[in-house]
Amino acid sequence: MDMNTIEAVVPTTDPAEWRAGDAWLAGGTVLFSYGSYAFGAEPLRRLLDLGSADWPAITVTENGIELAATCTVAELYALPDSAQVAGRAGVWPGLDLIRPCCDSFVASFKVWNMSTVGGNLCTSLPAGPMISLCAGLDGTAGILGPGGSSRELPVTDLVTGDGQNALAPGELLRSIRLPAAALTARVAFRRLSLSNLGRSGVLLIGRHEAGGQLTLTVTAATKRPVQLRFAHVPDATELSHGLDEAIPDTLYHDDIHGLPEWRRDMTYRLAEEIRGELAAPEGARPGAVSGDFWPPERHAPRTPPASTPPVPKKDA
Repeated sequence: MDMNTIEAVVPTTDPAEWRAGDAWLAGGTVLFSYGSYAFGAEPLRRLLDLGSADWPAITVTENGIELAATCTVAELYALPDSAQVAGRAGVWPGLDLIRPCCDSFVASFKVWNMSTVGGNLCTSLPAGPMISLCAGLDGTAGILGPGGSSRELPVTDLVTGDGQNALAPGELLRSIRLPAAALTARVAFRRLSLSNLGRSGVLLIGRHEAGGQLTLTVTAATKRPVQLRFAHVPDATELSHGLDEAIPDTLYHDDIHGLPEWRRDMTYRLAEEIRGELAAPEGARPGAVSGDFWPPERHAPRTPPASTPPVPKKDA
């Protein structure tokens, strides 16, 4: 896309540099797809380039994982096999969600190697798979503001609607912290699309805590992430009632990738599959699997495109 209104590209990570007409530039997959009018009727005049940011892409500690906003999809995809988490696969089952969520981009190798975790959150589309991952693991966003201010916000509260979020003008998403408490839970993943290799129409993540609590995160089907928490694994009726209360019909997304009625029906279907899987003894095979689903024992990890790009596919 020819962004012919841009007058300057400013290498900076300082929110104090921001002014009206600016946009933060990380991977640029959205900016260079939509052009100078990506964010409204007024054209962009400057790009504040985060390319010079010296932020470690991924930091792993006993307390969890911190993802820099500039961490690319390729870097995140490589994490489960990296030395950074060596020996944690059995301790942090939540790592199993990383590759299914990355695969949900259904993206070309160009997007895969340039698109960033933070950019996906800030674009705030319902089908954003990094939103699904970070919300499903109780991620907390670290946000920098002008004047040296900073704040933290749960990812479930950061994304407020279709293409809408809680960032104020000039604020910069710095990182996303995934707590060890969420990573240690048993997890289940379900995704559905209307077409083969299509954009997610429904994406649900379930988490079963050691104390018995179950957390269900609904994304893609809804305009913003919706999270349900149960003190125990509910029965089918309790789960259905919980979804009724948490998601009004007006919250289901409506676009070419799925009607609200279909998204609602599939949300209930996949939620029940997740409930059944997490209610079963650990290690039991899922009783039902709908749509795109990649449990570790069935999903042969592809070579990270950072070194060997996969066959280009339709951009999502």
